[in-house]
Amino acid sequence: MLCQRCRRGFPIKSNLGIYEEYMRLVSYLQERVTSCPDEACANHGIDVKAGKRFYRKFGTTESGSTRYLCKACNKTFSVGKSTLRQRKPHVNILVFKLLMNKSPLRRICEVADIGPGTLYAKIEFIYQQCMKFVAHREQKLLNGTIRPGKLYISVDRQEYTVNWSNTNDKRNVILSSVGSADNVTSYVFGMNLNYDPESSPRDIENRAYRCGDYNASPPFRRYSRFWLSRDYAREASRSANAGRRPRGYLCDSVRDAYQVESSRDNPECSDAMSADTQTPKTGMQVHAEYTLYGNFLFLKKLLQHAEKVRFFLDQDSGMRNACLTAFWDEILERRCDAFFVSVNKEMTIHQKQRALADAHRELNRLSELYPYEGIDLKLELIKDRMRSMVTIGNQNDKWLIHPIPSKSEPEKMVCYLTDLGDYDENHKARLYDKATLHGVDRFFMQVRRRMSLFERPILTSSRARRTWFGYSPYNPVYVHKLLNVFRVFYNYVEVGEDRQTPAMRLGLARGPIKIEDILYYKA
Repeated sequence: MLCQRCRRGFPIKSNLGIYEEYMRLVSYLQERVTSCPDEACANHGIDVKAGKRFYRKFGTTESGSTRYLCKACNKTFSVGKSTLRQRKPHVNILVFKLLMNKSPLRRICEVADIGPGTLYAKIEFIYQQCMKFVAHREQKLLNGTIRPGKLYISVDRQEYTVNWSNTNDKRNVILSSVGSADNVTSYVFGMNLNYDPESSPRDIENRAYRCGDYNASPPFRRYSRFWLSRDYAREASRSANAGRRPRGYLCDSVRDAYQVESSRDNPECSDAMSADTQTPKTGMQVHAEYTLYGNFLFLKKLLQHAEKVRFFLDQDSGMRNACLTAFWDEILERRCDAFFVSVNKEMTIHQKQRALADAHRELNRLSELYPYEGIDLKLELIKDRMRSMVTIGNQNDKWLIHPIPSKSEPEKMVCYLTDLGDYDENHKARLYDKATLHGVDRFFMQVRRRMSLFERPILTSSRARRTWFGYSPYNPVYVHKLLNVFRVFYNYVEVGEDRQTPAMRLGLARGPIKIEDILYYKA
């Protein structure tokens, strides 16, 4: 589609596909209603918490679950405990701790003295309890009980690999998750994988074939958000190396990233595909850009009571479009801003140290020449760079070369995406100074370091030089579940140097949460 005013084109998306993805991501926040199971009953859909007018307690079952009598149909039903059949609670705690401390699944079975089937059942139990716990806490953001002030949220994506399980088809599955972390509190608001575990490939493929999806343009399909098998195979053969960013100077990398995006049929599509990858055998892989749109709509709902939100995005046209589409009204109200942040991640540790030392020497030299100190000197340097920004890309984006590097971001460029011309120079300089991906990058680093399933790959010694991921899962559903479990652990259990968790800094917890309090949480 072409804008008649600025003459810039942008890809069309299916509103239904975006809505379905948004509903998938936000579903854990929706309250579960326990009611009379008889669909024909007048009380079906009315929660037992509604009171004695609708239900009364009717003893307990042999397992200890509460039994209720429905006053509309006079039938009884029981509400099972979440801890039902969890007869060894100490094993659940041990398994949780081992999962969060890089223990391979086989080692967990050995240490906990359990079989693989029991381990997978316990992972399911841990996941369900984590989602119930975090839903209860994050409801406080949703209903306005907790109203955050200014949030500075970094957003980026990380890829995960699912190993092949058939020796006759040694293609991996590559999934990506979009993470959103507050740079101040370190709280991670979402870790959303482009994978729908509830959808069946066979069922979706059959439905898509019957409704003519293969004959329709992607935005106008009924199942537009999913990667259908024939589409994936065709795109994989065309784009083996298309999405990779070249190495080199950061300014060149930024420019090349625009060229790579403009060369795609769909500039927003960034799924990693090649002849060595395939779609999952269970569950459906979602187009990464639909997960991006769903993610930002999810953040819009979750953070609706925040005073202001500033987004710092990895350079990605899909991320830009998704953010601006979801938050357009907040942007016009000046309650939201968005920036691209591009960081040179190819530098060695010695190159980073040299870049940092050079920057400090330059700062010391300038502090002797100008009457500024500390943050004032930094802002003056940024304002000086603001007067000589670099214009890059087909949208004439203006990039600032950041003058003050850090060890984690030794070479950085920033682009202000929502500049409406109403901020003064000092205000802009402060926002440029806050631009960083550090919050989400730190979380991604912890995911790699603390969970064996997500460690980096091993290159095989065969002539084909295939990539084998030693401890990676064989079922993508465990990528989805364990990323969510780790998000809860990172936000509520793990303390920082200040002895606080991210949830404590945000106001969602008064102290570090014990693992057993999450595992045996009751709604």
